Amino acid sequence: MSIGDSVRQRWPKDWPLQPIPSATWTGQRPTYRDASPAIIAAALDRSQRRPTGNWYTFAASRDVRHDKPLGCTVAGVELVAWRDQQSRLCVGPRSCPHLGADLATAAVHDGDLICRWHGLCLGRDTDEYRWRLLPSCDDGVLVWVRLDAVGGEEPLDHPVIPDRPTGDTLDAVATMVGTCEPSDIIANRLDPWHGAWYHPYSFTQLEVLTTPTEEVDSFLVAVTFRIGPVGVPTVAEFTSPEPRTILMRIVDGEGVGSVVETHATPLGLGPDGLPRTAVIEATVAHSDRTGFRRALSAAPMITPLMRLAAARLWKDDLVYAERRYQLRAAKA
Repeated sequence: MSIGDSVRQRWPKDWPLQPIPSATWTGQRPTYRDASPAIIAAALDRSQRRPTGNWYTFAASRDVRHDKPLGCTVAGVELVAWRDQQSRLCVGPRSCPHLGADLATAAVHDGDLICRWHGLCLGRDTDEYRWRLLPSCDDGVLVWVRLDAVGGEEPLDHPVIPDRPTGDTLDAVATMVGTCEPSDIIANRLDPWHGAWYHPYSFTQLEVLTTPTEEVDSFLVAVTFRIGPVGVPTVAEFTSPEPRTILMRIVDGEGVGSVVETHATPLGLGPDGLPRTAVIEATVAHSDRTGFRRALSAAPMITPLMRLAAARLWKDDLVYAERRYQLRAAKA
């Protein structure tokens, strides 16, 4: 018996971190026979038929401030966001209705925007030039805007937000941009079989337990999240509550109830005429362990690491999504 085998035998089974048996990347069981294109395509098709209510997430809640506006573009629409004196989210057209100044450069005063070109005040009570705030929502982790002219669906009063863990939580939001469409991002997440092959630094011992059907439209996946030579064994459920969102929820193992929300927001066309999509991924972690509560005090140090981990995964996964877009565009 090797030293490693001896350590694994003696390791307490109720600890959240478990030693990972040594194995080579090429020694994994191939998953290409299981990763049926028909299963992925059918799950994607069902997801794309669900209502969005014309809502788009565009940033982390903490990115929208009281003292400085945030400029962004969603589906080709230029937007500006800030907070009023009551900390309420405000989102409006980014161009000043007077002569088109960029309101992302405006000053925030008493909860309103003051255009730097000519001093026009814009906010909740604006009645000049037909400039109006857009419907928006701050869910505490992400901020959303409703664009009815873009979405073209029956509007919903609120975005489709998955249930998140309650109590003590730790959240982090990472944002990346790829040359693809939102459906390419969703298709990537509807292929859990690639996890241990494409991301061996993060996942191991991955097994897809169940695949989606019309009746139960979710994946159930057993996977160990790797942290060097040890890992956290879990069972995760993957669902798509709306066309631009994939939800991963831990249903068994350490951190039950924790979620990773992957949102795909269309930005519009880039200078090359190709579509750009933002991946806005929110991780909301929860644990009943006493140590987790203590970790909350170290949140300013932990959340950047959470964002880095998400960015590393999506650096690879955007290559996957962009390749999928390239193949689809070549057939069009």
